[in-house]
Amino acid sequence: MDATDAIFYIIVLIISVVLHEVAHGFVAEYWGDNTARYAGRLTLNPIKHLEFVGSILLPAVLVLTNAPFLLGWAKPVPYNPNNLRNYKWGTVAVASAGVLVNLFIAVFFGLIIRFTIDMGFPPAFYTIISTITITNLVLFIFNLIPIPPLDGSKILFALLPVSFAPLIEALEQYSIFVLILFVAFFSSIIYPILSFFFSLITGLGL
Repeated sequence: MDATDAIFYIIVLIISVVLHEVAHGFVAEYWGDNTARYAGRLTLNPIKHLEFVGSILLPAVLVLTNAPFLLGWAKPVPYNPNNLRNYKWGTVAVASAGVLVNLFIAVFFGLIIRFTIDMGFPPAFYTIISTITITNLVLFIFNLIPIPPLDGSKILFALLPVSFAPLIEALEQYSIFVLILFVAFFSSIIYPILSFFFSLITGLGL
């Protein structure tokens, strides 16, 4: 992969994670919490959202090692669940917002592939569209994993009864180790799921 391709891949990832985080902030505001706005995070300016390791270093390493897909994150948009009109469903809505944005982007660009594949566009066009689709599918799938601090854990924990609180606290205490172990085996677990969704949306094999 040359330098131009690497830069493009990273730009797609950065834009995708920024949209993911901004979605959290706007939905939190809709449910009554203005923390993200006060923090200046309801903006598409990537400088406000970038986190060196997750937004730059990790994606660069994955590109340089020719990983089959990109993974990264931005600084989480702050919000206070105690300000939400409904703690339970507001938390679920805020946590779901980011992954739903990534899914929408993946479906939108994936359907472009499906409905234009026979129109004779140059291969470079499909390389660009496929990169956007795959990157957002990876973010959608990865963030739904119920390991703190990923969105899937926030959705799950909000729906569990109060009696699960001790288990949740224990998991959060050791979550970084659990997440590292999961990431170590990420491609082997997620790749078949990614391939399924990509084929479902585009009608093509990954």
